[in-house]
Amino acid sequence: MLDDFMTRATLAGVGVAFAAAPLGCFVVWRRMAYFGDATAHAAILGVALSLTLQVPIFPGALAIALVMALTVTLLSGRGYAMDTLLGVMAHSALAFGLVAVSFLSGIRIDLMAYLFGDILSVSRSDLIVIWGGAALVVALIAWRWSQLLTATLNEELAYASGFDPKREQLILTLALAITVAVAIKVVGILLIAAMLIIPAAAARSLARSPESMALIAAAIGATSAVAGLRGAYIFDTPAGPSIVCVAAILFACFSLIGWQRQTRI
Repeated sequence: MLDDFMTRATLAGVGVAFAAAPLGCFVVWRRMAYFGDATAHAAILGVALSLTLQVPIFPGALAIALVMALTVTLLSGRGYAMDTLLGVMAHSALAFGLVAVSFLSGIRIDLMAYLFGDILSVSRSDLIVIWGGAALVVALIAWRWSQLLTATLNEELAYASGFDPKREQLILTLALAITVAVAIKVVGILLIAAMLIIPAAAARSLARSPESMALIAAAIGATSAVAGLRGAYIFDTPAGPSIVCVAAILFACFSLIGWQRQTRI
């Protein structure tokens, strides 16, 4: 069954959706959209590093994404506004990564595949990495769910409950770096933030609780992956952007439903 490239692509898309869904909810609740975007942009430097050292893309992208996220977390509140710091580091990392790639000699690289994804070329080993990373992210979020939720709602309440909200921030940072690393092959560096934010934002208007929002976001992300791949196959469009387009359409539909409910009330 896994010899079929469409089957592997579908499994990869669903795996990324499951990883991004619960994490995306916290990104939306904490208003960390730009943080996720900055971490994703930094991953191109990790791609260049991996190619230079001739190691798999995943560890290089994970390492640089994690360094980027930790650096922003440590430097925030030290004289620069968060959005300014994120803007400087995100675009700097992306620029340095693109320049570093241009210096690679003897290595043929399809830069568009890393920027916008190449889900149709996913291999069996890629599936192992994607689903392994997704399982790790889901396990991390499930393990610290109540603590993460409390720290998101109120830091003082978190301190009163006996745990450090900064530690929970680091757990989110680690989960975000893992998600970025596994999603590069599927939707690419420039579209990873969209898969984090759009399904979670779409689920927000339908959910009655934080847990239901995470589950609905996972369902929306998986549906977007399957429908986007089907649309890309039928209309001969890029697979990664097609997945994001379907997610955006679902967001518009569910937002309209939520708006109509509020109007009736």
